[in-house]
Amino acid sequence: MMKPAQVVKALAALAQGTRLAIFRLLVSAGPEGMAAGQISKKLKVSPATLSFHFKTLSHAGLVESRQDGRFVYYAANFTVMNGMVDYLTENCCGGADCGIGDKAC
Repeated sequence: MMKPAQVVKALAALAQGTRLAIFRLLVSAGPEGMAAGQISKKLKVSPATLSFHFKTLSHAGLVESRQDGRFVYYAANFTVMNGMVDYLTENCCGGADCGIGDKAC
């Protein structure tokens, strides 16, 4: 289970439009992620601006990077994402079945 401070850091990182768009794009890309250049083109964001946002998302644990030759690939950290969702929904509906998904909520 994530600690409240970790959840706050992750939510703060996502509380900005460009970072939220980056994260959603990486979630849709799956575990393989995407090259920074592809992200830049898809979102029409300059590489320098992307670097700034990747730093914030990485610091919050939401994205991971890997070098492959001369390219840097970024991927969503699904463990952290799921931990954040679990934390937020832990006591949903007081444990009653809300009819949404496998969980009580």
